[in-house]
Amino acid sequence: MIASPNIFSSTRTFMWRTWQSVKHNSFGFVVDVVIAPVLMLLVFTYLFGGAIAGSAAAYLPFFLPGMLLLTVVPMTVYSGTAICMDISKGVYHRFRTMPFWQPASVIGPLITDGLRYTVALLVVCGAGMLLGFRPEGGTIGVVTAILYMILFSFSVSWIFSLIGVLAKRPETVSGTSMIFVYPLLFASNILVDSATMPKWVGLVVEFNPISIAASTVRGLMSGTADAAVIAAGIGVCLLLLVIFAPLALYFYMTKNNR
Repeated sequence: MIASPNIFSSTRTFMWRTWQSVKHNSFGFVVDVVIAPVLMLLVFTYLFGGAIAGSAAAYLPFFLPGMLLLTVVPMTVYSGTAICMDISKGVYHRFRTMPFWQPASVIGPLITDGLRYTVALLVVCGAGMLLGFRPEGGTIGVVTAILYMILFSFSVSWIFSLIGVLAKRPETVSGTSMIFVYPLLFASNILVDSATMPKWVGLVVEFNPISIAASTVRGLMSGTADAAVIAAGIGVCLLLLVIFAPLALYFYMTKNNR
């Protein structure tokens, strides 16, 4: 399957492998990146908009940037599930006997998952525009926000890649995601401004990485992001990468030795 141990050719091969998997499950892809995000956007906007901001129209400019995180962060779990599935089915052991750059079997799929994130982000932004969302940051603000979200999602996906390597079953990866992802998402500022919360709760929420990412996206879309906001947002991504990418690759590469 892989003609050369070259880093780039190996990574491309595993990107292609992941893309073929997506093509063979096109219905699931459409549900995940089109139908589910649009339904969530409609439900949260019209269900909570009036109660939180007085109207859906007033709530949408605040909520839509947070909706981007609510859409793609849960998708990062798929990265760990796919790795765990390869290991549990014995595909991993076959890979280990083949002459290619071994980290490509982890990195390649994560890069291809960026396509899933991109489509979902564009769908949410497009649906928001139809509902009346008009970002003050203009096209540049939206594009930079989407690029940032792809980087953030790629960084978060390494957490679940590590869990996928360590877990024995794909179901364990999904179950673990429920413990970490949704508490972090809902204990953040994606739905409600932390300024409206009790002081100690707001302090905790502000230090949530999801909140930092949401504030970065809001700043980019509204054109109000300053250097400190952008630095904090990128800093969170780099911190996650520095911590979890080496750990995931280390445990993946040494799995047979443990």
